[in-house]
Amino acid sequence: MARQSDGDTTRLDDAARAGWLYYVAGNTQDEIARKLGISRQSAQRLVSLAVSERLIKVRLDHPIARCMELAAGLSDRYGLALCEVAPSDPTSPSITIGVAEAAAAEMERWLRRSEPTVMAVGTGRTLRAVADQLTAMECPQHRIVALVGNTKADGSATFYDAVVRISDRVKAPYYPMPLPVVARNHEERDLFSVQSSVENLRALASRADIRFVGVGLIGGPEAALLVDGFITEEENAELRAAGAVGEITGWAFDGDGRLIEGLTNDRVTSLPLAPSSGAPMVAVGMGRARRTALLAALRGRLVSGLITDEVTAEHLLKSRA
Repeated sequence: MARQSDGDTTRLDDAARAGWLYYVAGNTQDEIARKLGISRQSAQRLVSLAVSERLIKVRLDHPIARCMELAAGLSDRYGLALCEVAPSDPTSPSITIGVAEAAAAEMERWLRRSEPTVMAVGTGRTLRAVADQLTAMECPQHRIVALVGNTKADGSATFYDAVVRISDRVKAPYYPMPLPVVARNHEERDLFSVQSSVENLRALASRADIRFVGVGLIGGPEAALLVDGFITEEENAELRAAGAVGEITGWAFDGDGRLIEGLTNDRVTSLPLAPSSGAPMVAVGMGRARRTALLAALRGRLVSGLITDEVTAEHLLKSRA
């Protein structure tokens, strides 16, 4: 990777200062220009650079009435203990914008606790985006534990392992699950499960105070388990033929939220979903492609919490419960 030049570093420093003056201190761009001794156009470019380089994270700190109504409706219909609905950008192609920031805020509420907390986390693109939105902090009293394996059958690691990223952001001990999401056969799965390190990790995860998971679709060519190399095209097609529409930490389920019998579910190494567990299971997700999977997870009471966006929430409420 190319090293940043001194000029690049200085420009980022200037951008960070301009971003702080604008978003935190509340200065206008004219005031920033005067304080930094630059033109208004240069101040505007530096503020924009601070955002594009993710030097500044902006969160909405006022609940929108319509979002609150949608959250209340979803909570009532599906018995959710927690529901947050973020505003939607109708023209954005992003599958994380809004929900990543909202989920990061919810995680931070748990991480700011003084008493030791065990936070269990799934993996995937959405949760990785959530991790990137976390405020840097020092949380040595907490533990971050994986609910799902982080490797493929060939031993290569997933790029979207959220546990490591969260731990890095909040400086808390982390416990990854060094297993393939789906074992090659029953014997391999059973061999993994009796390892003392895996037993200890599972015991810790089972005592989690809060759990955050993504919800992925099953069946289409964009299915994350397929795209990321955890299952084959043949296995993906078999799951779809069996009625699978979604998955949580590798566990495939049908349109009513019932786990698929056999197939890859017989070889998943993740912790059982255990929706009746006392710890909240909070699903984080949005977007047209995930609607069916999210609705099925709600129908089957596989999750007890949901963080989504306005458009997805409206669709979920219009659909049959």
